[in-house]
Amino acid sequence: MRIAWVTDSTAFVPTHSNSNENHIYIVPMNILFGEREYQDGVDLSPEELFLKLKEVKVEVKTSQPSIGTFKELFEELSKDYDYIFSIHVSSHFSGTYSSAYQAATLLKDRLPNIICIDSKIISNPLTELILYGQRLLHEGKDPQQIKEAIEKRIDSCETYVMVGSLEQLHKSGRMSGLSFFLGSVLNVKPMLAIEDGKLEVKDKVRSIKKGLSSMTDRLIHALATKRISKVTVLHGLNRGEALEWIEQLSIKYPEIEFGAYPLGAVIGVHAGANTIGISWFAEDEMN
Repeated sequence: MRIAWVTDSTAFVPTHSNSNENHIYIVPMNILFGEREYQDGVDLSPEELFLKLKEVKVEVKTSQPSIGTFKELFEELSKDYDYIFSIHVSSHFSGTYSSAYQAATLLKDRLPNIICIDSKIISNPLTELILYGQRLLHEGKDPQQIKEAIEKRIDSCETYVMVGSLEQLHKSGRMSGLSFFLGSVLNVKPMLAIEDGKLEVKDKVRSIKKGLSSMTDRLIHALATKRISKVTVLHGLNRGEALEWIEQLSIKYPEIEFGAYPLGAVIGVHAGANTIGISWFAEDEMN
């Protein structure tokens, strides 16, 4: 059985080019600088994005791929694959999942084997769900079992993010004007959690050091009751900072696999260049 895995450019996959080797196909999100439109990961990198944000004083927006884009891709992939899993960034952050779902609905009479899943997360954790699904396929699980297992795994994910730019978060509509004003005046930044696909403020910190400490405490708390084999550190352009944090965590938890992965340009539009976060999936509950 052959399965194609479709996702969007908010996921971190080693390459943004479609590959028959890993069967992962990436649909780029759109970034609009005024009247100029770019495709995330195709003709605009995170580095280029933040440079433009400094140089060009225009309104910047992001938008999801169209229903037609997904419909065309699904039709093409159906020629070579038995099933298509379309897994996307949280529907609370983007309409991408909706576009994919509507395209699948339009095709359901001819192509009933398209399965759309709202990941309720962002970036590399989204990619981890796809890799998990691929492992289950290799183990001989059928599509329904894979779908159920992925949806269960989504519920075991914890993600915390310290926003790099209150201004970007405010411009994107993710923070109220009052919260932005108070945060700017008091030099306080929110530490956010992604819960059920939504952003929730969990802490407010005045420095990167305190933010990292707060997120580390949450990892320690999770490890007290859960088995965690891999931890992802998410970052903007501050990769060095992410690697230093990983070095500290690796000394304390040598049994855990740590990795640093970029958040990507679309997330950067909303969160800023110096955003940093941490994410993991619990393997199972400990007795």
